[in-house]
Amino acid sequence: MTNIWSAKILTSIPETFPGPLNHSIIGNALKKKIWDCETFNLKYFSTDKHHTIDDTPYGGGPGMIIKPDIVEKALNKAMENMEKNLPLVYMTPAGEPLSQKKLEIFSKGPGIIILCGRFEGVDERVLDAYNFERISVGDYILAGGEIAAMNLIEGCVRLLPGVVGKMESLQNESFNSDLLEYPQYTKPKIWFDEKHKKSYEVPDILLSGNHQKISEWRKKQSIIKTKKYRPELL
Repeated sequence: MTNIWSAKILTSIPETFPGPLNHSIIGNALKKKIWDCETFNLKYFSTDKHHTIDDTPYGGGPGMIIKPDIVEKALNKAMENMEKNLPLVYMTPAGEPLSQKKLEIFSKGPGIIILCGRFEGVDERVLDAYNFERISVGDYILAGGEIAAMNLIEGCVRLLPGVVGKMESLQNESFNSDLLEYPQYTKPKIWFDEKHKKSYEVPDILLSGNHQKISEWRKKQSIIKTKKYRPELL
């Protein structure tokens, strides 16, 4: 039996998933059972009639904090009957920036368990006790971790065998060589910009048929693009 890459998500709004992940190549891979998506509603693990999962922070301050016992119960349920341990990830702007290399590491494993925070976050004790890896998708704040989790899942799934048609497409992408991907062009050969009344042509080198020259041009353009938009990568 083929191993299925598994995404298990701890969330207070499970209806969010699979959402956009149910469409295009990621959705096709889900239908083909290359990967699967399972949610665990944090509210189900509350013991009061209001399904409370959060409380006020010690020391004062605004907002509410998701309780550690709630997370632990949901996590234990997610880990039931697992043949292999999955990495535990908490989506937070205070975490390590998500990178292509990190996606490659996660995609080569059996799957991942993702905790999606809400409100002001999650009690630090449960994150430390279970050694959650903190991952950030950027230096900005979202209302919760669900959209960030989708970002992480899609980035992993598209690296799985059988998801993207040509593996060469993955090998030539941005960040695989610590450079941004070179500019891409398609038909028509000459495009007329109606707004600015100006014509733009595809670079002649790409029409030459000389694959070595094209490869050299693309490498040069990758360096130029990286210097312009992401100089810190160089």
